[in-house]
Amino acid sequence: MAGVAGIRKIVIRSLPAAFALDTRKCGCHRACMTRYLHAWRTLSQRQFLALLVLACAVLAANVDQPYPAIAWLQHVPTVLLLLAAPLLLARWPLSDTAVGLLLGFWLLHTLGGRYTYSNVPYDEWSQALTGHTISGTFGMARNGYDRLVHLAFGVLWVAPFAEAMRRHAGMGWRASLWTAFLFVGAVSALYEIFEWVLTMVASPATADDYNGQQGDVWDAQKDMAMAIVGAGIAVVWVKLTAKSSSVGATSR
Repeated sequence: MAGVAGIRKIVIRSLPAAFALDTRKCGCHRACMTRYLHAWRTLSQRQFLALLVLACAVLAANVDQPYPAIAWLQHVPTVLLLLAAPLLLARWPLSDTAVGLLLGFWLLHTLGGRYTYSNVPYDEWSQALTGHTISGTFGMARNGYDRLVHLAFGVLWVAPFAEAMRRHAGMGWRASLWTAFLFVGAVSALYEIFEWVLTMVASPATADDYNGQQGDVWDAQKDMAMAIVGAGIAVVWVKLTAKSSSVGATSR
C-alpha cells in the first residue's frame, strides 16, 4: 500500500492548485481548504483507494468518448460526488465494506454513462468471449444494461444506507433495513420524475439519449420495480448474514 500512500500525498498537494485557490490571500479559503485536505488525509487506505479507482474509471470512460454530447450529464454528478466524498465520509463515516458496495454501484453507472446506457455493447463482448449474445440467449428485445444498474442500486445501496441509519440516526437493525428499503423506492421514483422533467425541458434527442426508454412506454415502472426487487434481495441477504454471524458468535 506504499504506492497508494504516495498517490494520496500527490493528490493532497495538487488539490489547492486544481481549485485555483490562493490560500495565502484569503483566510476563509485557507480554513476551508485545510478542512478539506484533512478529510482526504483521514480517509482509510481502502476508502481512498475506492475513490481513486472510481476517479480512474471516470477518466477511462471519457477517453475517445463515443457520445460526447450526452456523456457530461452522466459523469458530472460522479465527479462532484468524488470531490465531496471525503467531507461526507468525515461527517458521516461508513465502514470500508459499505464504501466498497457503493463503489460497485458507481462503477456500473460509470460504464453505463460511457455508452449512454442504451448502447452498452455487452452483446459484442459476449459474442467475442463465448460465441453467443446475451440478448439472443435470454430473448431480450432491448438493451437491458439500465435494468441491471437499477437492480444494482437496490442491491448495493441497502446495506450502506442501513449502516448509516444505525450509526448516525440511532436506528435499530429492523428499522434501518426498512428505512433503507423505502429509501431505494423513494429515490427510484424521484429519479424517474427527474427524467420526465428532462423530457419536458431538454431537446427530444438529448432527453431520449439520457432516459434510454428505447421505445418502452413502461420503462419508468420497470426501472423502479427492478430497484425495489434489488432492495428486497439486499434486505434478505443482510438479515441472513446478520443471523449467521450471530449464530457463529453464539457457537463460539
